[in-house]
Amino acid sequence: VQLVESGRGLVQPGGSLRLSCAASGFSFNNYGMSWVRQAPGTERKLVAFVSNSGGHTNYADSVKGRFTISRDNAKNTVYLQMNSLKPEDTAKYYCKTVLSRGDYWGQGTQVTVSS
Repeated sequence: VQLVESGRGLVQPGGSLRLSCAASGFSFNNYGMSWVRQAPGTERKLVAFVSNSGGHTNYADSVKGRFTISRDNAKNTVYLQMNSLKPEDTAKYYCKTVLSRGDYWGQGTQVTVSS
């Protein structure tokens, strides 16, 4: 199982950024996918979840209305579109999936929101 995030960057408050996570090594279209973030000195927190079909999504209250999770099962890729970014969104963002044999994480990608 491999999850590879991309799309790291430095963006000004109010800006946008899209993260991607390319998955391999498992039947991608059978499993839900999540984005989780971790700011320095804090625990990892769930940001968004999308079901295997893409028909069901959940968001943390702090990002509702600003972030959108989506997936392309033909490309084995999950996305996180982040709009109206705030300094408090600064964190390392991880892609995650939960399989029958365990939890799997990507290496993470840094997002910094600063003027």
